[in-house]
Amino acid sequence: MAIDIKSLNHNQLNDLIQKAQARQQELEKEKVTRVREKVQALLKAEGISFEEVFGGGGGAAVRGKRRGTGSVAPKYRNPADPEQTWSGRGKRPRWFNEALKAGKKEKDLAI
Repeated sequence: MAIDIKSLNHNQLNDLIQKAQARQQELEKEKVTRVREKVQALLKAEGISFEEVFGGGGGAAVRGKRRGTGSVAPKYRNPADPEQTWSGRGKRPRWFNEALKAGKKEKDLAI
């Protein structure tokens, strides 16, 4: 099924490109489906679940999520404004640096 692309006009060539790209997407989806079926068959043959191997639900909700990004208890509190706290991670807040410049020590700001 060789196509002589030199004989195609601009519209025909664009149409061919769109059809080729659509076909590429179909082939990629078919490949993913085949691999998924193979993995499920292997898990079934071994008598284990997806969750046992990969943990959690596994789907898109887990993908890309960093581990250990939960909230951390604060270690320091601003004496001038008790609402302001800092966990000790990341960049120091302005109030923390200002307190240190004013002569306070880290232990003075600890909760």
